[in-house]
Amino acid sequence: MSETVNLPALGDSVTEGTITRWLKNVGDHVEIDEPLLEVSTDKVDTEIPSPVAGVLEEIFAAEDDTIDVGAPLATVGDGSGASSSDAPAEPASEKTAESAAPAPATEAESEPEPEPEAEAQAEPEPQPAESATSASADESAADSPTESEDAAPDASAAPSTKPAEHASASSPSEPIDVTGNAGYVTPLVRRLANQHDVDLSTVRGTGVGGRVRKEDVLDAADRAGAQAAEPKAHAAVSDLRGTSQPMTRLRKVAAEQAVSSRQTTAQVTTVIEVDVTSIADLIDRVQDAFTTKTGRALDFVPFFAKAATQALQAHPIINATVDGDQIVYPGAENLGVAVDTDRGLLSPVIKNAADLDVAGLASAIDDLAERTRSNGLKPDELSGGTFTIASSEARGALLETPIVFLPQSASLSSGTLTKRVAVVDAGGVDAFAIRSMVYLSLSYDQRIIDSTDASRFLDSVRHSLENDDFEGQLGL
Repeated sequence: MSETVNLPALGDSVTEGTITRWLKNVGDHVEIDEPLLEVSTDKVDTEIPSPVAGVLEEIFAAEDDTIDVGAPLATVGDGSGASSSDAPAEPASEKTAESAAPAPATEAESEPEPEPEAEAQAEPEPQPAESATSASADESAADSPTESEDAAPDASAAPSTKPAEHASASSPSEPIDVTGNAGYVTPLVRRLANQHDVDLSTVRGTGVGGRVRKEDVLDAADRAGAQAAEPKAHAAVSDLRGTSQPMTRLRKVAAEQAVSSRQTTAQVTTVIEVDVTSIADLIDRVQDAFTTKTGRALDFVPFFAKAATQALQAHPIINATVDGDQIVYPGAENLGVAVDTDRGLLSPVIKNAADLDVAGLASAIDDLAERTRSNGLKPDELSGGTFTIASSEARGALLETPIVFLPQSASLSSGTLTKRVAVVDAGGVDAFAIRSMVYLSLSYDQRIIDSTDASRFLDSVRHSLENDDFEGQLGL
């Protein structure tokens, strides 16, 4: 008995998806909820799991094919409908070339590491974000390994023959196991290795069956950093110099939305300077206790988020949208947070952000950042934002003018924190002091937001950051 696997709905507005990579071959055994393939849409990149346990009997769509939601992808059954020598669907030209290649006498029990070209096809794609990533997002790592990541691969169900491009990996002159463990490495681990420039062939896995886990990659990166010589005087020359590449599908969508937003709205930016010395002192004082309790570092972004959501409640025009000749005031503050990923900038959304304290915002931001980087977001977590914040702290930019993406009407960006001499009031007398200062930039749609509205909003944010007692909101 076979069951057809169809492309599921991946969001209210998603009607189709593009297959970026098959994770299983025809004849492979799969468990329930084990990923079969990776799919890219204009909203999110995700893995499609198997609804049943069994053998992958037939594949209906090849990599790079774009299919509609609900269309069949493959069949999974008891194996009676598939031969172990079947190969996944591929372009006809590749099949012809592979049919002429002799099959190897024996086949490795573990599937070899995917070819670099396949990895390139599997790279996720970016969605628009208003500005640079939050400082806390840059500190976060990829998701914790899941059960499927640590589970040993089912070697007994490996097909007896493979396509020619995989057969070469099992030749006597090359090691069959390119990662020093089970052949398949999850996309999460592979992306983490790419981010840290870790060669997976040098990593010994500590997971079940020798599987490479997230911790193994991070340990290898730490060792490499400790053994590194003096820092390079110049950045490495990119291989992209002198080349051209087509824009990814999501990059095209981002470009279209950016141009449409700028052409439709009248965007202006207002900048203020804020003294965050009291927050800097608070972070230094409670950092160890906060990290011990939560397992994460505390930075400025949750404080900026809290001050912004409080100010949005007092100045709802900054949180409003334009609908024809109507100004719509949402009943909640749904906060988009810009996150830097290897796909580009993405803006996952914290729903009802004003209901959270600083500790809750810190947890939500870190969780979204981790799942954004590991491609673990749900489609609706990238939509519904009413206001967006970003930070250029990690990149050292003094200030930025973020772009506002429709239907939002405003976006806030914080620059890098700098210590410098400033004039302060010392008991009614002006005095010089070293203070921690930061620039906040608010871009807004002047069709409905006047510069006076923007200034009042920013002044509320500044007053909150300079005067509020945030220590009680840390849960310590």
